[in-house]
Amino acid sequence: MKRVVLFLLTNIAVMVVLSISARILGIDRFLTVNGLNMGMLLAFAALIGFGGSFISLMMSKTMAKWST
Repeated sequence: MKRVVLFLLTNIAVMVVLSISARILGIDRFLTVNGLNMGMLLAFAALIGFGGSFISLMMSKTMAKWST
């Protein structure tokens, strides 16, 4: 349970840093002018990132047990 909570907190922190960085650097305004929604782009990135990370997290315990 602890590793899942740490996993979620880490991924949320990464998404927050990306969002803040995009606002500070003005990337969100550039994307909006070109027809991209920054919020939806971050949501899609979170979905793909969380999915891949979660699969890796679930596989890591099994792989560690197999290697010993």
